[in-house]
Amino acid sequence: MISLMINGDEHTLEKQMSLHDLLEELDIDPSKVAVERNLEIVPKTTFQQVLIEDGDQLEIVHFIGGGKID
Repeated sequence: MISLMINGDEHTLEKQMSLHDLLEELDIDPSKVAVERNLEIVPKTTFQQVLIEDGDQLEIVHFIGGGKID
């Protein structure tokens, strides 16, 4: 079992997986988020190579399109 924090909430994984796979499991489009892992920004190009480890702390930020600013 792997225990981790995601945006301040505790989560448990049955098996180790990549950051990309975790985002897909959470129904999050990896192309529309920024991820900080243990206080370091994770480049999108490495999402598939970065493996989630026990004790990781993730902050996931969604990009949201806005309207016109005057």
